[in-house]
Amino acid sequence: MKTLDKIPTGKIERATQLVKTGFKVGGNYVAYYGEKIINPSLTKEKLNEENAEDIYDGLKNLKGSALKVAQMLSMDKSIMPQAYVEKFSLSQFSVPPLSAPLVRKTFKKYLGKYPEEIYDTFTQDAVNAASIGQVHKASINGENFAVKIQYPGVAESISSDLALVKPFATRMFNLKGKDSEKYFKEVENKLLEETDYVLELKQSIEVSEKCGKIENLRFPKYFPDYSSEKILTMEWIEGEHISEFTAYNQDREIGDKIGQALWDFYMYQMHYLKQVHADPHPGNFLIDKNDKLVAIDFGCIKQVPEDFYVPYFELAKPEVINNPELFNKKLYELEILRHDDTKEEIIYFTKIFHDLLSLFTKPFHGEFFDFSDEDFFGKIAQMGEEFSKDTQLRKMNGNRGSKHFLYINRTFFGLYNLLHDLKARIQTTSFKEYID
Repeated sequence: MKTLDKIPTGKIERATQLVKTGFKVGGNYVAYYGEKIINPSLTKEKLNEENAEDIYDGLKNLKGSALKVAQMLSMDKSIMPQAYVEKFSLSQFSVPPLSAPLVRKTFKKYLGKYPEEIYDTFTQDAVNAASIGQVHKASINGENFAVKIQYPGVAESISSDLALVKPFATRMFNLKGKDSEKYFKEVENKLLEETDYVLELKQSIEVSEKCGKIENLRFPKYFPDYSSEKILTMEWIEGEHISEFTAYNQDREIGDKIGQALWDFYMYQMHYLKQVHADPHPGNFLIDKNDKLVAIDFGCIKQVPEDFYVPYFELAKPEVINNPELFNKKLYELEILRHDDTKEEIIYFTKIFHDLLSLFTKPFHGEFFDFSDEDFFGKIAQMGEEFSKDTQLRKMNGNRGSKHFLYINRTFFGLYNLLHDLKARIQTTSFKEYID
């Protein structure tokens, strides 16, 4: 794969790249509609493939928050066209890496030494390259390490990238009013946290210690002496990404075992630690040779405040969902319903969220759930398609829900999709045995 000697970091440079991408996508639409006149039966499949290719190509060299957005979108398989899911999922661990000279320059700046002065061996080429950083393999005295290096300028470009994306997101999600800014601020703050490798080191060690007792789950060891604000060194663990494993695995019992570890890991964090690994995509998990789940990235940890946690999980209970008075009360507590809503908006959004939550919370309605259930995921996909075509929804104020929904819902979407890929059958309450 071609390496990068430079990443655009200036606002004008990055904006120019995005504009060029926009022109390409516009050209694809012109070509599609021209061909549609000649061939009315033409579907949007080819258009989606070409757009996904051009958007990904435009974003992959920018890296940082622009590529992170693509990564987040690729997790939502039920709403995005398959062409986008497939292409954007490459941003999880397969994008152009930094060149060797740029890697050496980063080491000298942030650790005061070149890689060969720190490690006995250090691979010149990255073994993985994603949205915010890339990974190299190194060793000292026969002990192997994974060394994550952050791309230059990522943190500095986050605010300007989001400013470029904001007008499109505002229109796409029909956000109105000044309070929509809280959503953008939440994304900006989390992305900035992800660029702080000192914070990630601290979070990684803490989560590893607190969740180390969960069966069939393991974590790498971390090495503060070989880490800094832009470089993170951890134990190298042999394994394959969870998406590689699920592509061939036919053993349901192994899928169940790994899936149970994943579920227990997330429920223990959510219900006991009141914080959660909010980036559950396949690039952040490995399966080792003993079929254990390995969690390898803790840059994005979302704190779950009590005043959000309580009503959020109360809405997972059928007795609350099916009690109109209680249900309505929780919708206000979670800012899904607003006190300036019209009567029409109250009726409309109450029904939408009742339908959505009745379906999406089903895994919490019993002690067992089968995530291989195609009917369950088919209904989620169908609901997403109906929302995308709902013209009435476009007329409503899209500012719905606490800012905490952004990362908590993202976490559950990602978790559900991973469990579905594993075809895992889960005991939903087994995580409680790990709570002291």
